[in-house]
Amino acid sequence: MATGQTATGSRAEGHENDEVTDATAEKYDQALAAVQRLLKVQGVRSYAVHTIGLKLTDDAGRLIPLEKPKRHVPELVVHNNAGWVDATVTIGPRSGCYLVSLRGGPDLETVREPRQVADLILTAQPGDRS
Repeated sequence: MATGQTATGSRAEGHENDEVTDATAEKYDQALAAVQRLLKVQGVRSYAVHTIGLKLTDDAGRLIPLEKPKRHVPELVVHNNAGWVDATVTIGPRSGCYLVSLRGGPDLETVREPRQVADLILTAQPGDRS
């Protein structure tokens, strides 16, 4: 990640506050890893973002005992060699489907299979890998 870049800045809109259990986050991470492997074979670079929320102060700014970390839905960020983010992929907590946001695309695409996610990303921005 570049200096000054935050993981939450690329999160799919509406899903940044979705908390999940550790077991669910692990399951989603494995699903995203399947897409990442398919993209890697095609020379597409990506990385996984794992967000864990910790609350250290109360509303008045006083330190409080550390709460249990809150895991959020992981996401896969796909970028080209110029550094542009081409797509972000998350898992819908309710549907269990892949939610794909493409650069310049209108809305989230809902996809069921890893191969379909990879194909969607590969065909969305042809020739934009350098």
